[in-house]
Amino acid sequence: MNEIPRPNDLSAFWMPFTDNRYFKANPRLLARAEGMHYRTPEGREVLDGTAGLWCCNAGHGRREITEAIQRQAAILDFAPTFQLGHPLVFEAAARVAALTPPGLDRVFFVNSGSEAADTALKIALAYHRARGEGQRVRLIGRERGYHGVGFGGMSVGGIPANRRQFGAHLPHVDHLPHTHLPELNAFSRGQPAHGAHLADALEGLVALHGADTIAAVMVEPVAGSTGVLVPPLGYLERLRAICDRHGILLIFDEVITGFGRLGTAFGAERLGVVPDMITMAKGITNAAVPMGAVAVKRGIHDAIVAAAPAGIEFFHGYTYSGHPLAAAAAIATLELHRAEDLPGRARAIEPLWEEAAHSLRGLPNVTDIRTFGLIAGIELAPRPGRPGERGQQVFRRCFDSGVLVRVTGDIVALSPPLIVEEPHIQRLFGTLSAAIRAEAD
Repeated sequence: MNEIPRPNDLSAFWMPFTDNRYFKANPRLLARAEGMHYRTPEGREVLDGTAGLWCCNAGHGRREITEAIQRQAAILDFAPTFQLGHPLVFEAAARVAALTPPGLDRVFFVNSGSEAADTALKIALAYHRARGEGQRVRLIGRERGYHGVGFGGMSVGGIPANRRQFGAHLPHVDHLPHTHLPELNAFSRGQPAHGAHLADALEGLVALHGADTIAAVMVEPVAGSTGVLVPPLGYLERLRAICDRHGILLIFDEVITGFGRLGTAFGAERLGVVPDMITMAKGITNAAVPMGAVAVKRGIHDAIVAAAPAGIEFFHGYTYSGHPLAAAAAIATLELHRAEDLPGRARAIEPLWEEAAHSLRGLPNVTDIRTFGLIAGIELAPRPGRPGERGQQVFRRCFDSGVLVRVTGDIVALSPPLIVEEPHIQRLFGTLSAAIRAEAD
């Protein structure tokens, strides 16, 4: 039997997306959270500039969510949703459906964004098969896209580091080019002017593979994990039109942009383009309990259900789909969003956020700044031969100065809780400015 490690032994936990060797020699720990702030085990306050991991949109430690989880745990800790149900999961689905674009009112619950992505891809394949077009098996993603770490999302995703270590990917996958055109769109505020034509690459894939082989296209309305890539004006509209022309489903991955991040319930609303499915997670429960979902157009749902023989229509699901505690957390979270109009608050403070982010222009090694909604990406020139090092040093300096930012390579990505106020914004960008100046060499 292995010896039980000491409580403060860091070796047992293999940390995700982490430089484990560096962290365990130089740990940075979070112990408490409330409102806009974390606290370290020593009690030092850290301003949260990333909503945890793009997910605590209502701020931390919200009493309403905590109490809802506590009440539910005392009433019903778990109930299977295979051939059974419990009342809260139906209420949670109805609450989500009330926020999604009209027609996307069938909700399949999962436990993460990764599961949501794989579920949406499977729904797309099942839909075409139900309609007698089972040859539509090809799935299209986009370079620099991120759709989680399941084999479906990883295959359709387009971040090389997330793919190269694992070898095996789904067959019948292709990718559109990314939309990052710094030579034309650097320092854009909102949607950049150039790049709508990049959607036409889908017509090239149709010509190459045949429209009758393509099931779905999956994109993020705003690509977050790759460093905040905002869609050019007209790009998503053109992508929607091409999908319609060829009978291809369009899936928006809104794990990051859902639940107020762009000043609307979902990014589809802000951008004026309605997809056939929306994947979501993170903000759906304010991250208090893991949960995700896929919102599906009613016609897609009905085609799958109607075409199936009596019995199970869609052979897919998870033990914890619609978990009672997650459903309780989702209902409480969405009620907070409604009562406090968190998307409206985000939209109201967006101009101040945008000005503060773009005030960093001209700092040493700042090569681009991109903003949309309450998101900002500040791109830094990499150190020669040491990509990512400057970004990591900026992250560490900010944390040690009491501000949490996120870096992906040499891009600083910011996404505060939607309750952010002017003093928080000033402190966040002031601290980040000092950290960037300190890494000017």
